[in-house]
Amino acid sequence: MYTLAPDEKATTVVVYSPNKMIHGELVTKQNARVSLLPRTGMPGYLHFLKTEVLFFGGEPPKSLKYDEYFFPTERIIGFHLSPPAVEPLDYDPDEENRIMLDVNMILGAFMLTGKIRTSTHADIVTNLEAAHVTWLSVYFAEIINPFLPQLPAIHVSMLLAKPTQVSFGI
Repeated sequence: MYTLAPDEKATTVVVYSPNKMIHGELVTKQNARVSLLPRTGMPGYLHFLKTEVLFFGGEPPKSLKYDEYFFPTERIIGFHLSPPAVEPLDYDPDEENRIMLDVNMILGAFMLTGKIRTSTHADIVTNLEAAHVTWLSVYFAEIINPFLPQLPAIHVSMLLAKPTQVSFGI
């Protein structure tokens, strides 16, 4: 089993790809703000410890467990801290000309309801097209899997999603 270096920590996160949900302890540097890691730069592969992977490649979905797991960062479409862990949200609630817009998203095999922070001067399409963001913050999200109704809903205060890899409903 991998031993953390003195300048490393392990933080439990959930990562989504088009056909997987990965739940495990992500190895990062001690000073990393893990909830914003996709925005601040990640290595080519995420390094996980004590990992469970739900793989949606057939019927029924398969659960795989690994002591150590490496996943290519380019395949990530969603990322959040595993509840109950939280970090401060990434916006100023007093910022002018901003509103929270309710959205529904399809995130691989998962469905999400939540809120995105957007300009009061433009609609969602204009905001998404103009922003050119690699990672979109989604707040107060509930994530479910319609293929596994026995899997409880996941509630998070913030999730990062790759807007070019998810779809939106309003």
